[in-house]
Amino acid sequence: MKPVFIGSGVALITPFDKDGKIDFKGFEKLIEHQIENKTDAIIVCGTTGEGSTLTVYERLNLFSTAVEIARGRVPVIGGTGSNSTSFSLSLIKEAEKTGIDAHLSVTPYYNKTSQEGLIKHYYALAEKAEKPIIVYNVPSRTGMNITPETYKALSEHNNICGVKEADSNIAKLIKSVKLCGEKLDFYIGNDDMICPAIACGCKGVISVLANIMPGFTHEMATEGINGNTEKCRKMQEEVIELVGALFCDVNPIPVKFAMKHMGMDTGVLRLPLCEMSEEKQQRLIKCMEIIKNTDTLIN
Repeated sequence: MKPVFIGSGVALITPFDKDGKIDFKGFEKLIEHQIENKTDAIIVCGTTGEGSTLTVYERLNLFSTAVEIARGRVPVIGGTGSNSTSFSLSLIKEAEKTGIDAHLSVTPYYNKTSQEGLIKHYYALAEKAEKPIIVYNVPSRTGMNITPETYKALSEHNNICGVKEADSNIAKLIKSVKLCGEKLDFYIGNDDMICPAIACGCKGVISVLANIMPGFTHEMATEGINGNTEKCRKMQEEVIELVGALFCDVNPIPVKFAMKHMGMDTGVLRLPLCEMSEEKQQRLIKCMEIIKNTDTLIN
């Protein structure tokens, strides 16, 4: 199967107004900004998009809006995962009516499951979905971690096309890529690992950093994919402190603060997320000095 995308996919934030309602005009503006700055895919209603606080109706509206604005220029990937297989299936069915290009499906959280349960879960989704499934492994949030052997089993289904790997175990990543070969496309989910992950065979990144540095993140991923490892490494070094600051509090709290600091109106956070401390804000502002020399501001 052809990769859904290669390069940098932005894990897009969801802007809200002062009353906590979705700011669709702001959302459209963010998508245009991402496309203008060469982002390779738009990921909607993931962790960074506060998907867990959105109603089904809100998710579907965001999917359809993203598809309408993107107009096929880049793929739109919708967060349709859940810890309930039946709920995920119903959301997948409705989401596909909006025209999204692929699904991002997180591992079951809270109730969790076994590795065999993961295989059955994703096979059930893949059998019913018309669009390809990208598995989302983020053990720090879900309490679940997919093994390389399970990835191998998932790669045998022709509608499971990729993985967003947000586990920082590089040895596991190497083994997983080796076991799956070309049957499963891996995207790193950690912005501090873009260079090494691509060197290990990842097709790119699903990035939080891209919200504030879309062109830079696209270039860094592209350099790595094209074999320019030294250039990619230097770019990774350049933003390593900034990436750390973007995760000094629960994502997406810091990145939404950073966007506001840059003049982007992202609105409020939805509870239980709340603003971070003054100390963390100052740390992030200090690390953002690098952005002054990049063309990332929205006019």
